[in-house]
Amino acid sequence: MVSKEDLKKIVILGYLQDYMIDNLLPCVDLLMFEERETIFREKEPATRFYMVKRGKVVLEQRISDKITVSVGAIKAGFSFGWSAVLADGTYTSDAVCTEASEVFSVRSDRLKNLLDNDHSMGYMLTQRILMIIKTRLDHRTEQFIRTVTSHPDIESLLDKQ
Repeated sequence: MVSKEDLKKIVILGYLQDYMIDNLLPCVDLLMFEERETIFREKEPATRFYMVKRGKVVLEQRISDKITVSVGAIKAGFSFGWSAVLADGTYTSDAVCTEASEVFSVRSDRLKNLLDNDHSMGYMLTQRILMIIKTRLDHRTEQFIRTVTSHPDIESLLDKQ
């Protein structure tokens, strides 16, 4: 069973007012996953938004049949699968549990309905999702710049004084 107190421990929901949490509560499912269990795969329709109650989930992208890269780690209190809030969204990575995990989940259609009917809640939640997107984009941009500037062919072109 999911409690109001459980949901208040989720960072993205911490900005919502009590009545908003009350309205969300009946829509939340508690799902259990085993270690190495895949929650969703890249390019699948984004049908659920997820929040980790206990455990850890990594976001992975497959570069080839033999190479998978971890692009993020989601620990207890944090969320993932925000593509479920978008119209016709698809997941942009695989989500795999690195340990047995308890995960809150809300079906996309139910979440969108809540946000459509309560514009204040919609605004607050989408602002938090935009912060997540910005943080991830900033992090990946920094990684890209570090990788490019450390490449021997590029490094020789940089003016290092």
